[in-house]
Amino acid sequence: MSLRSLMLLSFCVLLAACSKINQENYSKISAGMSKAEIEQLLGSPNECSGALGMASCTWGDQKTFISVQYAADKVVLYSGQGLK
Repeated sequence: MSLRSLMLLSFCVLLAACSKINQENYSKISAGMSKAEIEQLLGSPNECSGALGMASCTWGDQKTFISVQYAADKVVLYSGQGLK
């Protein structure tokens, strides 16, 4: 294996190990937090949708994710799946 391939593999392993989508960060979420506070904790969401002052944002993928629902940019509901 070339040095370049080894470095790329190491980077991918580190990136996966440093995911912000985990049980520790999920436990820091609470109702009333602002959208900015959640994005500081989890980073930019993978997907967001909303209308009329309500929004729903998701971080992660279909197997491992955190989903947060906002009203007026404040957390009202949140859920997670597959978190470690």
